Amino acid sequence: MTKSGRNRNGLWGQGVHLAVERSWDGEVVAGVEETRFFFRLSRQGLEIEVTAPFYNDPAPVAPSGELDALWDYEVVELFLLGDKGHYLEVELGPHGHYLILLLAGIRQVKKRLCPSRCQVRIIGSRWQASLTVAKEQLPLPFSHVNAYAINGQGAGRRYLAAFPVPGEKPDFHQPSVFGALPHR
Repeated sequence: MTKSGRNRNGLWGQGVHLAVERSWDGEVVAGVEETRFFFRLSRQGLEIEVTAPFYNDPAPVAPSGELDALWDYEVVELFLLGDKGHYLEVELGPHGHYLILLLAGIRQVKKRLCPSRCQVRIIGSRWQASLTVAKEQLPLPFSHVNAYAINGQGAGRRYLAAFPVPGEKPDFHQPSVFGALPHR
């Protein structure tokens, strides 16, 4: 994880780069599987950019936009730990679906958020997304982060993480193992 710049709120002004390059339990994955996140806080809000491999898993049978249980499909996820145990979960799929949750504790959904902007495009064997969440909706300041990528079906389902999570199966709602943001 790298960062550059800082704004007056103590957050990353020019952004944070984060790579998902391990399995959920810590094994290094092939470079072709790597997902890259870039995020920053700007006047517009939290701006997130993603580039990820496109596995062409079956798409949700729903129009682009907000989708419950997006984690059941090909998806990338960014978790940002905020103040007082609140955290933000941002999910993006390659077909234009998203799910943004503000949680007030482990799996305690406080509120659903809508992005002010969400764009997704598939380019050959990769896909790119950009999304913005308005600043006033965020549990600032953010202190820790983790990111994930999920793809495949059945026994071939893959769960990847920037910072590995402990346990017998992947459980991404573990803020205690998120990585510290570089501004702290």
